[in-house]
Amino acid sequence: MSDATHHGLPMQEPSHPPAGRGFWRNLPFWGLLPSWLLMAFALLVPMIIIAAVSVASRGAYGGFDWGFDLTGYRQILFNEGWSGELEFTPQYLSIILRTLGLALTTTLLCLVLAVPMAYFIANQPPARKAALVYLVTLPFWVSMILRVYAWMIILGRDGPLPRFVEFFGAPAGLSFMYNDGATLAAMVYSYMPLMVLPVFASIEKLDGTLIEAAHDLYGNRWVTLRRVILPLAAPGIISGAILVFVPALGAVLEPTLMGGGKQMMMGSLIQLQFGGGRNWPFGAAIAMTLLAFVVIVLILTARRATAKGATT
Repeated sequence: MSDATHHGLPMQEPSHPPAGRGFWRNLPFWGLLPSWLLMAFALLVPMIIIAAVSVASRGAYGGFDWGFDLTGYRQILFNEGWSGELEFTPQYLSIILRTLGLALTTTLLCLVLAVPMAYFIANQPPARKAALVYLVTLPFWVSMILRVYAWMIILGRDGPLPRFVEFFGAPAGLSFMYNDGATLAAMVYSYMPLMVLPVFASIEKLDGTLIEAAHDLYGNRWVTLRRVILPLAAPGIISGAILVFVPALGAVLEPTLMGGGKQMMMGSLIQLQFGGGRNWPFGAAIAMTLLAFVVIVLILTARRATAKGATT
């Protein structure tokens, strides 16, 4: 006998949730269902298809044949010799390392240029600040191909920059095209707004009294930047670095047009395998390797942000 009946109190039936409560509890899920379906068909399904193609066998006339074959992944590091033995081939590894180096250099240069630019914009009057933010986003209104071709005109023979250098005694017919420097310049220009905007959003929220306190404590500009501004703007810097690094890994236009195709990058290699190379499993394996680098960067960034949040 329960305590309620022992003290002469009437028993109460356990309360049940009203009909339809479970449906309404899951209403956010049903409301987001179109987004989930769109993400599944636009992101998850293509990745599953690419992953399946990467472990398929190469077709006799291009394309692929369904099956399980890791030749595409093995081909990244090894090549099969005439007698069937595997020989280490560093050419694709060098392409991967070159792509990582170019993407990291692009991210670092964008960061170095974006921090003072974002700080300058954040300290302007509201009307001028809005105009400057508009100017930062203005290149996105123009096609990427047109922007790259504009850089080809600037750096190419008889362009403004070679003519300017020739004015100071450089030999005539100079061209700054078709090298890693031209590729890097175009990539920094293309992805710079992706770094400026999140850094600006973080710097704009900074408490100005903290910067004044740093100056009152005899901190020079470098100390204030290193110990006050950059730590407080770290969320925007991390977001901007991800937004620049990820598309820089798969860049195709800049290395092809500005570099002249002399230095193969991962994006160009994938395009070649799905085009003239007609080796879809190898191209898919390169794409999955590229995706693995992106996932590793995102995981490391998330773990760093979680650890930093736990310590604060």
